[in-house]
This record gives sequence, C-alpha cells and structure tokens, in this order.
Amino acid sequence: MPSSDPSSRSPAPQRADASWLGVDVVFEDDDWPDPDQITDLIAEASAALAAHGQMQGLGASEACVALSSDAEVRKLNADYRGLDKATNVLSFPAPVAPVPQPVRFLGDVVLARETVEREAAERGIPFADHLRHLTVHGLLHLLGYDHETDAQAAEMEGIETQILARLGIADPYGDRDEGLLRP
Repeated sequence: MPSSDPSSRSPAPQRADASWLGVDVVFEDDDWPDPDQITDLIAEASAALAAHGQMQGLGASEACVALSSDAEVRKLNADYRGLDKATNVLSFPAPVAPVPQPVRFLGDVVLARETVEREAAERGIPFADHLRHLTVHGLLHLLGYDHETDAQAAEMEGIETQILARLGIADPYGDRDEGLLRP
C-alpha cells in the first residue's frame, strides 16, 4: 500500500467549517505522461469533490494518489482482494484516528496506468477525463461510498456524475443500458 510523507502535505485550511481535500500525488511508475499535467488533473478532481454539496462534512482532509502500473496494481489486488488481475483503481481507506486530528487522512488511491489508458481508448473518451473520473471514484471509496448493491451504485454514480459535470465531463454512466462497466 502506498504511503506519503506527512511533511509534504498541504497545510490545513484556516476555516474549520470548510470542506478541503489535499492530495499528495506519488508517481510509482515512470511511464505516466506529463507529471505536471497529471498532478493538475488530480488536483482538479479532488477540488471538485471537496466543493460538492454532499461533501460539506468532509472538513479538512487529505489523501494520497499513487500512480502505478498494471503489474503493481495486480499484486495489490491479489494481496488485498484475492483477485489476481489488474484493475483501474484501488482504494485503501485509512483507519480512523484514535483521537481527533486537525487534518483527517482518508487513505490511499492507486491507479494503474495501462488500464486507465486502455479503458479511455476503448470507450473513446479523453484520457484526462477518465483519470479525473477514476480519481473521484477512488476518493469516494475512501469516504465510504461503494457500488456493491444497485442502490449503492446508483448513489455513488449519481454523486460522481454531479462532480464530473462541474469539470465539464460527460456522465460516464450515461449508457447504463449498454452494461458499461463500473470502475
């Protein structure tokens, strides 16, 4: 599971009532394109999530997004989920701190470069849009959302769609009748 250096995290916001989400981006695979652009896209996605109306209770929070490879994600997926295959995104929620913290660490999100690139190409969508979608998806998992049941999926997909709309990204689940696979 990835881990980031707490000293590199952004400072907490001045207003305690503000929803704020700082994200540390860690490149575990050197083949991700344009690190500055990728970092900006992840920051956009996390800011849109924090600004979303249903995230008002988020408070001051942080997460780590690790940009990895299919090989590494396959290992993590096998070790933690018993599935010996790569997947686009994995989320590892942090345990709840035993005492209140000024900034809550949500956990780690790990993205598999080859899978993200392949899925974007197969779906005919911009890589940047798919990356931001999977970032939002992974962060929502850290916040306790899931898609194990139809009701959970409808709730999570609805929130994702609203957040992505703030970024000008079309509803990734718009073709639900075609059986579009969830991330």
